Amino acid sequence: MSAVKLRSRADLLVLFAALIWGVAFYFQKIAMEHVGPLLFIGLRGMLAAVALLPLALLEQKKSAQSPRKLVPIALLGGLIFFIAGSIQQLGLVTATVTNTGFLTAIYVVITPFLYWVIKRRAPSSITWLAVGLAFLGVWGLSGGSIASLSNGDLLVAASSLFWALLLITTGESSKWNLPLSYTCFQFFIVGLLGLTSALFFETIDVEKIKSAAIPIIYVGLLSTAFTFALMAMALKHVAAPRASVLLSTETLFAAAAGYIMLGERLSIIAWVGAALILSAVLVLTKERS
Repeated sequence: MSAVKLRSRADLLVLFAALIWGVAFYFQKIAMEHVGPLLFIGLRGMLAAVALLPLALLEQKKSAQSPRKLVPIALLGGLIFFIAGSIQQLGLVTATVTNTGFLTAIYVVITPFLYWVIKRRAPSSITWLAVGLAFLGVWGLSGGSIASLSNGDLLVAASSLFWALLLITTGESSKWNLPLSYTCFQFFIVGLLGLTSALFFETIDVEKIKSAAIPIIYVGLLSTAFTFALMAMALKHVAAPRASVLLSTETLFAAAAGYIMLGERLSIIAWVGAALILSAVLVLTKERS
């Protein structure tokens, strides 16, 4: 299969992941009515690790690569995810689903800068154009002003730096060609850190965990295990800066989830922002390198 076809398929996988992640913000929000942020992160990570374990073991049997080589980068990925997810989840206690979607998408702008600094590889001109459009789109979805942002909004925005780092780290893990093993171990670390932290800083109530079962299952299985496995595979063919712009569409899906499920509404300027993000994706998909 040609490189262009492989990248086109990888682009579709990234967009599908964005859809699932966008809707996940709704479930992450309602989970906070029952359990604490750290407990949620821990349960999410451990559920994802357990779900991926059989597939990871099967992958290792078919591969000549030693999974031990993945340990350092998987540890790093797990730590970064835990930090990013915890900050975002804390922000979701007060931030709306719609705001969380577009503020998280700031990593679209951050990723190319970090990629440039870490990899010494400047993004293409088309990627920068798409980043600019996506940034304007995020600004539009914010209503054109940051004055009304809550503390929760600011925490969500801060988490975007770590999501950008995670995207680059996941791309680096593709060198070992063990995406399922990497993702499984990464989320075991996330689960371990989350559950341990929750024991010290939060109250654990089994009945409340049961009340949050649906959000935990959706986010743990679909939004975590399934989509991050997809991302680990897709990032073998899609550079992190390009993937970050494609993933900015999760903002639109988050806004749609907030609109349909929670009655959140967008202003005219926010709709313009949504159109700009779609334009960024269309511009990026025209790139053939």
